[in-house]
Amino acid sequence: MKPTKILLLAATMLAPVSFVSAQTWTQTGAPDLGWGSVTISADGTKLAAIAGSGSQWNVIWNSTNSGMTWTSNSIQSLSPAGRFTAVAMSASGEKQAAVANANAIYTSTNYGATWASNSVPSQPWFKIASSADGIKLVAAPGSAGNGSIYFSTDSGQTWTRANAPDTNWVSVASSANGSNWVASVEAYSPPGGSIYTSTNCGLDWTLTAAPNLQWLSVASSADGTKLLAAGTGESDTTGHAYIYTSTNSGATWISNVVPNAFWSSVASSADGRTLAVAAIFDLYGGPGFIYTSTNSGVAWISNSVPSQSWHGIALSADGGTLVAAGGSSFSSGGIYILQTAPAPELNILHSTSNLSLSWLIPSTNFVVQQSSNLASWTDLTNPPALNLTNLQNEVTLSPSNCSSFYRLKTP
Repeated sequence: MKPTKILLLAATMLAPVSFVSAQTWTQTGAPDLGWGSVTISADGTKLAAIAGSGSQWNVIWNSTNSGMTWTSNSIQSLSPAGRFTAVAMSASGEKQAAVANANAIYTSTNYGATWASNSVPSQPWFKIASSADGIKLVAAPGSAGNGSIYFSTDSGQTWTRANAPDTNWVSVASSANGSNWVASVEAYSPPGGSIYTSTNCGLDWTLTAAPNLQWLSVASSADGTKLLAAGTGESDTTGHAYIYTSTNSGATWISNVVPNAFWSSVASSADGRTLAVAAIFDLYGGPGFIYTSTNSGVAWISNSVPSQSWHGIALSADGGTLVAAGGSSFSSGGIYILQTAPAPELNILHSTSNLSLSWLIPSTNFVVQQSSNLASWTDLTNPPALNLTNLQNEVTLSPSNCSSFYRLKTP
């Protein structure tokens, strides 16, 4: 086995980007619009998206059945003139938050059925991110002008200004527990933009070692240690685009080998192993494309996506469901889903008092089975509990004097 593993590793190192054509992208039931921001629940069944064209600017769309059907929630009567630019949701999808460039933030506690406005400072909000429980939120202003990051620790009821510079914040992402955050700055003039992190729920922010680029999108693993970022050079005319990853909360960054493109959005699974990056255009103004990685960015594959400009992507916690939203304010596009067979890792932790089994909340249902001889298996009846600090399903068992084997199996 060892020689085989070494040969596979060598092949990966020599060919970090490959093309995959045998994929099935399914268009959801969402109408063809100029889609922008999209978000997904931890299990991949709840979706929310915002269109960026015409009369749809003040409409938030929701799906509770993996995109089969969608419901539009018009809140034009609440929102001032302007448009919604981003939407985020809790792990369950029950709590949602949306920001508008017309100085407004709205929250929902019933899967997007109804929305309430939040009392926030007047600035053009551009991005928002949520902790897994939906209690902690961080909102960032866009590049229309210098603005301040604000955070909430009570699901948006009150907001506090963060200790961060006033600048062109364009993206923000959260760890599952809402303690660790990452945010990016887009700056066209030298020395360029930067990436900041926070380890105290968004109050204080520290400049990371990321290079000075126009950082357009960031994503984080559930524990906040693995980060993903997309950016371009100091001038758009250079055609230079970059994908960077960090495995130590932004202390150091590694440049990933991917084609040059106008990357617009990035996404990460809860464990940081599955990553996705989406482009609005290629370098020649043609339709964008999507690349994915299943080994934390060591190797990337291109995806045979429909021909359109991709503005937003999101991944379920296990990385098994990838949702992508396309189109623009000038052309209509659809929302598509790529479903892959997840292979969750079963973790076992033994103590003197009990035995704990855990695995990432899956986009495909799994049951835990137990065996004493590896020949016959029985389903455990203990229901798993979701840990919102790491997005792991957990089962606790009483100790026994017998040797046992455990595995995950699809029903």
